[in-house]
Amino acid sequence: MTGAGVSAESGLLTFRDSGGLWEGYDVMQVASIEGWYANKELLLDFYNMRRKQAFEAKPNPAHFALKNLEKEYHVNIITQNVDDLHEKAGSTHVLHLHGKLREAKSEKDDSYIIDLKDKPIQMGDVCPKGGQLRPNVVWFGEMVPNIEPAAELVSKADILLIIGTSLVVYPAAGLVNAARRDIPIYLIDPNIPNVAIGNPRFHCLEKKAGKGTPELVSKLLETNA
Repeated sequence: MTGAGVSAESGLLTFRDSGGLWEGYDVMQVASIEGWYANKELLLDFYNMRRKQAFEAKPNPAHFALKNLEKEYHVNIITQNVDDLHEKAGSTHVLHLHGKLREAKSEKDDSYIIDLKDKPIQMGDVCPKGGQLRPNVVWFGEMVPNIEPAAELVSKADILLIIGTSLVVYPAAGLVNAARRDIPIYLIDPNIPNVAIGNPRFHCLEKKAGKGTPELVSKLLETNA
């Protein structure tokens, strides 16, 4: 399970790193379904900017380390991030909980999804049914369609890695509860979440993702060699 701390070291910062502001905007203004209906043009401009940033971003050592883990393990990545840095690094099984920034979908038809790469969405860009196109991301106030497939993956895991996430955004934070009680859980973050402090189930590395992930992956590969 990966969160914003993995993308941050590729230059993609999150609102939680800046006191609830995201590129100078209040998070509920630009990351909620209410914000969309209040000012669609603002959100399109905001996500057009984010899409371009993400398209130009490069994977960092954390992304490449998780790809290397596939040498000895079957690795499923469940990410809260909307960028495609895991895919750029070569990871082959990536489940996006909160959607994909490089995609657009219709506000009237969730099944209509197109790949934009780094192209912008403009007001007046519509699907065949006439619905305005919007970013294919999950905003506050919306359901998380992939939460059940993610819980199933966690329930089948033999090892759980949690990297770069505060474990406070639900429902994603609740996925850890789907893990079997007998498996090891490794957590990598410079700020250890309260849920992990003093919890014997967690093996914590108080480091940034770019440093802690390669270290842990090296140990796991040595153990399985």
